[in-house]
Amino acid sequence: MKQFTALLILILIFCGCGRRNNFDVDVSGISCPAVKIQRYDLELFNANNSDLRNNLVQLQPKYRLFLGDSLDTPSKLSTLKEYLDSPRNQDFIKGVRLRYPEVNHIEASLTEAFKHFKYYFPSFRIPLVYAYISGGDYEFPVQYSDSVLLIGLDCYLGTDYTPYRADGVPAYRNGRMDDKYIVPDCVRVIANAGIPVETGGTSLLDFMIEAGKRLYLMDVILPGTPNGIKIGYTPGQVNWITKNEAHIWASVIENHMLYSNDGRIIRVFTSDGPFTAEFSKDSPPLLGNWIGWQIVKQYMERNTEVSLEQLLKEKDSQKILAGSKYKPEK
Repeated sequence: MKQFTALLILILIFCGCGRRNNFDVDVSGISCPAVKIQRYDLELFNANNSDLRNNLVQLQPKYRLFLGDSLDTPSKLSTLKEYLDSPRNQDFIKGVRLRYPEVNHIEASLTEAFKHFKYYFPSFRIPLVYAYISGGDYEFPVQYSDSVLLIGLDCYLGTDYTPYRADGVPAYRNGRMDDKYIVPDCVRVIANAGIPVETGGTSLLDFMIEAGKRLYLMDVILPGTPNGIKIGYTPGQVNWITKNEAHIWASVIENHMLYSNDGRIIRVFTSDGPFTAEFSKDSPPLLGNWIGWQIVKQYMERNTEVSLEQLLKEKDSQKILAGSKYKPEK
């Protein structure tokens, strides 16, 4: 019996050798204050317009980032009043009050994400986090700079929020304007702005591997988040790429696109949109990003001696491809 147990342990060890696909790490010992989102959105729109200046003076010490050092400029007060009275912003704040009277779940998820940032990047500075009404800044719903994170909650009012359609938001983007995308969007913006990813060329492969590295960062920072949420795919799109990944890869190879520097080809495979024009309308966008992600994941699974820092600094995309032994199953 003892010999059988020993043999079983050896089999498990060798079967697991060279594989690293579990992103769960123990962050319980990481020192990180609980995130508290400052509700500039609610506090500003709760200000009494009949005595706006005095109300803003009371908010100023807490929200100097938005209100600045002086409120004595008439044009500044006029601009703020116009912003507050805007029918569009009034609709947004009504939606935010209904959907986000509190943001405890977002704060808890951000706290866990920041612990993972600190685990992998000990010098990472925990940002101050503010919620605000962006006025429909759909291109930049989350912004990050100088350890300050801004979340435009008006950009996350749900896929059925009527004003989005009136604003002409494309259906594929509208599908991502929900609360489950807030933390992944925050992580993506912070990682893109604050964590350098080395790139070594201008071919389609180089762009694919760079995107794959950034998505791999999402894996390690958000280990419990579904892949579709991380890349912005619907369940149907995840199913499509899972079934057709081998076909896409074969098409890239057979048509000699992998090492192409042609901007059109690169855009086809790495640009966002409703689908990928070269394939069916059921196809998701960002096919190159998805494949680059799978290559990077398999590279890290097979090369357990490579650290996350080494991966991000590796400029040789061909080395990563070769080391991944990537070959999707048909």
